[in-house]
Amino acid sequence: MIGRKSLVSDKKGFTLIELLVVLVILGLLAALIGPNIFKNLFKGQRGAAKAQIELLGQALDQFRLDVGRYPTTQEGLNALVTNPGADNWQGPYLRKGLPNDPWGRPYQYQCPGNHGDYDLLSFGKDGAPGGEGENADITNWE
Repeated sequence: MIGRKSLVSDKKGFTLIELLVVLVILGLLAALIGPNIFKNLFKGQRGAAKAQIELLGQALDQFRLDVGRYPTTQEGLNALVTNPGADNWQGPYLRKGLPNDPWGRPYQYQCPGNHGDYDLLSFGKDGAPGGEGENADITNWE
């Protein structure tokens, strides 16, 4: 039968219904998995801040062993990378320079501190004192 069209189409592709089903499935997966991924991301940033505060504390302790005191609040953490004019300074005490917290802000330093010889902290994700959850402060005394 020459000249008659076949009842079966030779067109390839997806129907609108198939595409909608795939989009719904992807949306459900994103709704179920997305919050867990972001929660773990924030845990990672807080963990990184805690680790950096610990390393900065070790550098401050080494500064104190060499110089006989912790850097003053005015000298700040920069005293760990450049000599503030102190005798017996053996730095730099940080190999890669002074880091910012995981949110891109400088760590807060005060000496003498309200909670010990010095206070060292990050204000967390929101950059403001206090807060809860991912916005809570990360400190060297807790």
